[in-house]
Amino acid sequence: MKKISQFVLIFIAIISIFSPIKTILAQELHQDLQGVWKAKVLKVVKEEKNLIAGTETEAIIQTLEARIMEGDKNGQTVTLINDYIPLEVGDSFFMNYLITIDGQEIYSVRDIDRRSSLIFFSLLFVAVIIYFGRWQGLRSIMSLFGTFLVIIYVLLPLLLKGYPPVLTSSLIAAAILFIAIFLTHGFNRESGVAFSGTVTAVILTGILAWLAMGMTRLTGFGNEEAVYLNFATLGNLNFSGLLLGGIIVGVLGVLDDIAITQVAVVRELKESIHNLSKREIYHKAMKIGREHAGALVNTLALAYAGASLPLLLLFSASQIEFGMIINQEAIAAEIIRTIVGSIGLILTIPITTALAVYFLGPRHD
Repeated sequence: MKKISQFVLIFIAIISIFSPIKTILAQELHQDLQGVWKAKVLKVVKEEKNLIAGTETEAIIQTLEARIMEGDKNGQTVTLINDYIPLEVGDSFFMNYLITIDGQEIYSVRDIDRRSSLIFFSLLFVAVIIYFGRWQGLRSIMSLFGTFLVIIYVLLPLLLKGYPPVLTSSLIAAAILFIAIFLTHGFNRESGVAFSGTVTAVILTGILAWLAMGMTRLTGFGNEEAVYLNFATLGNLNFSGLLLGGIIVGVLGVLDDIAITQVAVVRELKESIHNLSKREIYHKAMKIGREHAGALVNTLALAYAGASLPLLLLFSASQIEFGMIINQEAIAAEIIRTIVGSIGLILTIPITTALAVYFLGPRHD
């Protein structure tokens, strides 16, 4: 029992190094982590390649001299071992400052400081969108910003407080769609039709995702982040519900795209060809929608495959049979996510097109 207790304490300490949320639990138990501070490499004292214990894999181990740039020890120079990512003189990074149970001080590399690069590319993204989109591009940036605010300051806190993830994600999804569609495209009939069609598709997608998760018995613990979060929240979250909520939120962008496109197609057909009936407009718009859906399904599948590429390579290198690979929850969850999302976007096409034809159809009908 003593060995088990020691293992649990060590495991929680390791978790505290990797995630800000997880460090909360470690601080309560040990008061190990004293701070996360920015530092700058002054000198690479030593650099060598060592084998990772128990493996044949080499890793670069560095001994660094670094100056702490903030916090209680601002300005002090410390020596630390870096086995995370190779650093060079002048590099800025974030370090963990810990004190062990016996009072020993430990400094370790947490991550490189890449904020300036992130800011540069974010500004480049905004500039390109506004340059090509003009006022429409500015409104899309504003809606994107509003979407992230809703996710970070509303959705995530509610989920961490234990609110029902499916209901919460669905309501937040509707709010995100409202912001994205009406702020970007204005308050008009076209936006109302796109919003109605997308919300309907989201509801149907959520029902389908719920059925799929029940039949495949997905637990939501298909990755290590879920395991760490479970420890950090003392097992109080519903992870199968979180997975379902993630599926709902994850398909919003694609459903928004297809809905807006179909509404725009119907509007253009109505304005350019006045002698078409509503039925003819519907069939012509559906032809375009089918072409768009084929491309988006492929895009959706490739996006999920790209995000899971390291995991796919890991399974491929392990020489496990294909049937066993797709049965693993980490892979099965992505398969369900792709299939359900694809069905959702396909359903969006006839729903939104029908609504658009009815409300935006030829005025002489």
